[in-house]
Parts: sequence; structure tokens; C-alpha cells
Amino acid sequence: MTREEKAIKIIKDVRSEKGTNPVKMFNNLAQKGYISIHGPEHHVLDGACLLMAYYNAGGKVNIDEGLEKICYEGLRMPGAMCGLWGICGAITSIGAALSIIDGTGPLSDDGTWGNHMGFTSSAIGELGEINGPRCCKRDAMIAFKHGVAYVNQHYGVHLEYEKLTCDFSSKNQQCIKVRCPFYEE
Repeated sequence: MTREEKAIKIIKDVRSEKGTNPVKMFNNLAQKGYISIHGPEHHVLDGACLLMAYYNAGGKVNIDEGLEKICYEGLRMPGAMCGLWGICGAITSIGAALSIIDGTGPLSDDGTWGNHMGFTSSAIGELGEINGPRCCKRDAMIAFKHGVAYVNQHYGVHLEYEKLTCDFSSKNQQCIKVRCPFYEE
């Protein structure tokens, strides 16, 4: 299955998710056979889950346009950007979702440009402290933790967040085990 085919399936499947907890949405979708343990499909999946949870919480966003845009932006992000570019695709996917919510672009001067940079730097800072190697599931959980806090602080809606234990460590050959805040023996 190509990246594009996976992205289309993600958008289709996320539309049926209910509730305001993007982590639960992510976990539901990440269990599906077309989602790899690691891979650039997370660049679409993570932001799509945040957008859907925001919409379900009463957030003002055109969900059809938003999901189409997150698909477009996520597909522009290359795989392995965490190791090759020093920025995690899960965090950039959530950043793209925030940009969609706010209508932020490179010339925005309303404060959202800087606020999104603050979100990104806090999330990437936590990932940097944990260190590698890569884990798209762990990185998504960190991105959601910071993304949910950002949404709850800035948008007048409430998203749920709960720290789940990882269901994927046995499938991840590079799992860092006890160094991961989501690992459970």
C-alpha cells in the first residue's frame, strides 16, 4: 500500500472516530493493519486525530477541508525526518493541525505563528531529553501530550488526554524499554 493510499484510509477511518481524546483515536487507528510501527503515515495520522478530537469537542473548523489539508501537508513530510532533519513528524503533524485551526501561514503576525513554535519547541525538547532511536508511537504520545495542553489553553474547548501504556513495544525492534515514559514490562 502506498503512502497516499494509507493517507486516504486514515482520513476515511478518522471521520468515524467519536469523542475528544486524540490519543484513544490514535490507538484505535494505529492498531489497524495498514499502519506500520514506524512510518510517514504518522505525519497524517497524528494531526488528523487532533483535528477530529477538536472538531468533536465543538471546535470551529471545517473538518472536511481540515482533514484534506492535513493529508496534503502530511504527505509532503518525508519519512525519517526525525533522524535526518532533527524534527519529529508527529510533532510537525500536530503543528500542521494547529495551523489549520488558526489559519496560520508563514506571514501570520497575530501571535499564532509564535505560539505554534512554542508548542513545537516544548514537545521536541521532551523528545530530545528521552533521546533515540526513533519510535513513531512514543513520539506521537509526546506530541499529543503537548498538543492537547495547547488546545485546552488556547481554544475554549476541552480535549481529553490520558497517558496510556504502550501496546506496541513488542513490535518495535528499537524499543528503548524503561527509558520510554509509556513502556510497561
